[in-house]
Amino acid sequence: MSFDWRRLILGDYGLVYLLLVLIIIVIFVPYFWPDFVSLQVLKNASFAVLLLGTLLYAYFGIRYDIESIMTDRLSSAFTSPALVAFITAGDGDTAANLDALVAGGADVIELGMPFTDPMADGPAIQAANLRSLGAGTTTANVLQIASDFRARHSDVPLVLMGYANPMIRRGPEWFAREASQAGVDGVICVDIPPEEDEALGPALRDVGIAPIRLATPTTDTARLPQVLEGSSGFVYYVSVAGVTGKQQAAQASIEEAVTRLKAQTELPVAVGFGVRTPEQAAAIAKHADGVVVGSALVEIVGEYGLEAPAKLKAYTQSLADAVHTAR
Repeated sequence: MSFDWRRLILGDYGLVYLLLVLIIIVIFVPYFWPDFVSLQVLKNASFAVLLLGTLLYAYFGIRYDIESIMTDRLSSAFTSPALVAFITAGDGDTAANLDALVAGGADVIELGMPFTDPMADGPAIQAANLRSLGAGTTTANVLQIASDFRARHSDVPLVLMGYANPMIRRGPEWFAREASQAGVDGVICVDIPPEEDEALGPALRDVGIAPIRLATPTTDTARLPQVLEGSSGFVYYVSVAGVTGKQQAAQASIEEAVTRLKAQTELPVAVGFGVRTPEQAAAIAKHADGVVVGSALVEIVGEYGLEAPAKLKAYTQSLADAVHTAR
């Protein structure tokens, strides 16, 4: 684990360190340099430094605490095998659907940002994108859904998944700031590769949001370090070379891939694409840190519409039970 100087300076004892420094100055400066400055001037200067230091500590300390909360929510979700549940924002009654996922036992929520050209998604999520866009869902709506979710569920990690255009068209700093204020913990941007990290990664890291990278069956040993560098939260292993929901990888290939990833990173590894049943989820959870289910949940929303929450809760419960008892 790397040393975090911010925790030293801005942690619980940051203000105590500042006070100790000022006390040392007040005591030792007059003692060793009695003619250097008058005691009254020294007191006034110390008071000014204390006031400035307190204000800076309050600003940066609060910001650091917020960033730490975001990081802690994600890391704590993977202390045991976790279920990551995906639905598309703006498709059906999103608030009720999200609450159903949490009530069913989902450990991490992945909220899809609707986009006109979701290149990594199969028919089910493509249809959900079209339904959402047809209902008029905008990026501002997605962020409001996220903010409302955070107000209802303060401890459940929330990850936005989507494509570059909605995230960076107003500038990556704008998106990162708005996502942070909405309580988002991580972002998966499908079409910004690691080689183009500057397009969004630094802005996310500056506000404490985890840029979550994708690894695939075609990610070779030479490229894997670049994929992992700068990634945080967890690594999303795409288990098939294709789109979401269409096929499932052989269990042996998933186990081999998870072992290879874990040898290269301390981040949790979550496996997705093609996971539909509790049996599949349990088999993956025996080896991976998380299991991602999306298309099967989105299909429920598409089939049942406003009646989906009860169905989602029951199905999520079956998946969560399988994942949580896999080991």
